[in-house]
Amino acid sequence: MTADYEEYCLVDPVFFDVPASANPADSSFAAELPRLPDGWVSHQRDAWQIVCPPDSDLPSQGWKIHVSAGLDSASRVIRTVRDYCVGAGVAFKFLRNRNIHLSKNSKYAARESSGKLVTIYPRGEAELATTLAELGERLDGEAGPYILSDLRYGSGPLYVRYGGFLEQPMVTEHGELVPAVRRPDGVLAPDRRRPGFHVPDWVELPECLVPHLAARDADDATEFPYRVRGALHFSNGGGVYLAERLADGAEVVLKEARPLAGLDRDGTDAVARLEREWETLRRLAGVAGVPAAHDLLTYGEHRFLAMEKMPGRPLGKWLAGNYPLTWSAVTDADLARYTGRALGVVDQVRRLLGDLHGRGVVFGDLHPHNLLVDDDDTVSLIDFELAGDVREARRPALAAPGFAAPADRGGVAIDDYALAALRLWLFLPLNVMLTLDSGKLDGYLDTVAARFPVPPGYTDEIRAVLRAADAPSPRRRSALDRPDPDWAAVCDSMAEAIVASATPHRPDRLFPGDIATFRMGGAGFGHGAAGVLYALEACGFGRFEGCEQWLLDAVRRQPPRQAGFLDGAHGVAHVLAGFGHREAAGALVAEFAPALPRITDHSLAAGLAGIGLNLLSLAESWQDEDHAATATRIGARLADALGHAPGPGAKGAAGLLHGWSGPALLFVRLYQRTGDRAWLGLADRALLRDLAECVSTEDGALQVRDGGRSLPYLGVGSAGVAVVAGELAEHLPNARCVERLPDLHQALLGEFVVQPGLCYGRAGQLAVLAAATARDDDPRLAAGMRRHLARLSWHAIVHNGRITFPGNRLLRLSMDVATGGAGVLLAVTAAIRGGVRVLPFLSETPRPAGMRLTPAS
Repeated sequence: MTADYEEYCLVDPVFFDVPASANPADSSFAAELPRLPDGWVSHQRDAWQIVCPPDSDLPSQGWKIHVSAGLDSASRVIRTVRDYCVGAGVAFKFLRNRNIHLSKNSKYAARESSGKLVTIYPRGEAELATTLAELGERLDGEAGPYILSDLRYGSGPLYVRYGGFLEQPMVTEHGELVPAVRRPDGVLAPDRRRPGFHVPDWVELPECLVPHLAARDADDATEFPYRVRGALHFSNGGGVYLAERLADGAEVVLKEARPLAGLDRDGTDAVARLEREWETLRRLAGVAGVPAAHDLLTYGEHRFLAMEKMPGRPLGKWLAGNYPLTWSAVTDADLARYTGRALGVVDQVRRLLGDLHGRGVVFGDLHPHNLLVDDDDTVSLIDFELAGDVREARRPALAAPGFAAPADRGGVAIDDYALAALRLWLFLPLNVMLTLDSGKLDGYLDTVAARFPVPPGYTDEIRAVLRAADAPSPRRRSALDRPDPDWAAVCDSMAEAIVASATPHRPDRLFPGDIATFRMGGAGFGHGAAGVLYALEACGFGRFEGCEQWLLDAVRRQPPRQAGFLDGAHGVAHVLAGFGHREAAGALVAEFAPALPRITDHSLAAGLAGIGLNLLSLAESWQDEDHAATATRIGARLADALGHAPGPGAKGAAGLLHGWSGPALLFVRLYQRTGDRAWLGLADRALLRDLAECVSTEDGALQVRDGGRSLPYLGVGSAGVAVVAGELAEHLPNARCVERLPDLHQALLGEFVVQPGLCYGRAGQLAVLAAATARDDDPRLAAGMRRHLARLSWHAIVHNGRITFPGNRLLRLSMDVATGGAGVLLAVTAAIRGGVRVLPFLSETPRPAGMRLTPAS
């Protein structure tokens, strides 16, 4: 499970959703409180229950008080705070229910907001000092997780931070609306909300807080027997660090645990799990492949475990560097070589688990991130915090999707299940899909047996363990499972699934999609309603009046939080304008127009490129020369920025959405409008800047370098650079960047893609190959396009009788353009019949002449 996604998987097993959408009566904190006095007002907003006194007149910003509490004491603490604040006439808010409280303190909850059960809004420093003193006395002895963004008041559960009380958003250089505070000169500055206490440089620390800051600084200066060299990982439960032991200089891994934080579903905190890991490692002392435990200590109320640093890299990275089905071309010898290495890994893991079981220990959390593989393929186990005694009935309350044993397994059978899952994953790493449809198991095992020379009986052994004890889920076949699919029926089914998923009664989202829907608003193009409605109309499924009205209402109810295209005002405006809602579209564009000079982000997703492209499109549709002039000025700004663009960094950004390929597309469109060929030269330069982030793989493909991996995708990756280079080639075929098109296209020919979506998955590669085959008769491109179409079945899920696809991380189904079904629909339609702009501002994709859409082998 990844940090951002866990809390959105707690409510619905099919779609991402916010914990606040579930509010069972037996977990509501408000239901346990006395009725408020006359004149007091209480209402819900997102995850919070907000309570205000009569004639509440809050300042726009100031020192706010946060109160933390454990799960067992939360109700009591809220009652104490409520009684005090009502008596003192102070506004406050609290989390609505226990489920939300648990999610906000879970292992992968956001660290900057974790621990905050109650927020209190004192009106000035005098009321701040009084509230802290009097409420601190009432809450003396109550314990809660440390709030990382705040300064702690004394040793109790009260914390303070300077920030906004009322909404006063500002537009950043990335075109995003963020919470702000106002400086004395009237200028807005971002309201910094991240781990680490921070006081704005114009704010003086109140006298009542001075001794508490001094006490914190004194604690920080206490001698710690290890020197941290770098962070390996962070979670809400604490960090994992590479460190040096001061006594002898030995290199160790240091694991941190925060009390009452990093909770699992059972409410167990990080400290309890760390102490369990310490005891387990001591029990396993001397077992090869298991780190030695050196020390367990307490520092500043946090617990730390120092252990041996094991060699190697996580098994997931090992697979990414060696898995042959991601290569553009693979031989039988390649498959045999990989199979031998993978089976060697399996044998070592099996022996390791046998050694643990021989010591009476169940590992309980076997998955690729907890396995390290060194340069000679030697395997080690790490992260024993969920391990337990083989005789215990306890089951791990944290588990990796796709590797977690079903409820009918216990003891060593938990590890046996995870080992069988790992045996599948090494050859087809799509285990997470089985949590959405266990009936896909047989198809996956058939693929493994067909593509890899595994030993006889290998897949049968996996099937015997992974199949549930009760009747297995029947395989729900779709039109995609046929050898020669009826693609019209496939597209009909996808479109029907999207329409059927609509929830017009919800104000926060119309179509279920990625978690960005809840963070950026449900109206946007990439992850919201605008993009889905665009896809349905573009693919020939018409318009939906009720859904359009929802979109119009949504932007009035909650205006977009960004100016840009993917999740902001310009993306929504583009779709509304295309549907004839000129007034609403114009209002959105006008709302963010004053912020344009402050926006410096160059990208198509959030910045100037996407804004400029939309303004050009509106200028064409509305015959509006003002919009055309603004787009030209944006082009000039981007041309100047290109001349000063920094070189490639460690993290890849090149591609259509986040790289310089987005501005290059704007330059091409400005040439088409003005006839000025200087724009074409700028497009070539911008694409060369993105090519500077690329690296050649062993098979000759050109991919975007991203740390230790390389990316072929549309949003960031080869596909995004290739699609714009192809657009430029239509007007400047001898451009330097066009020379690299064959190598970029080669990166799109791999058989395996981990996700199906448009921006970061198979659909994006399919769409770019569909455009390429119209310009290039290279049979490899056509074969790659057919292969992508055929392999869509690996990710297809039949939901309520219709074809759907999972979104990011494959954890839940998604209907949006960027990650889900709407994006897949656009790509398939482009490949099958053409005449579709897979994304606005790209050229329509014609069907390649003479191509027969038969399945690839």
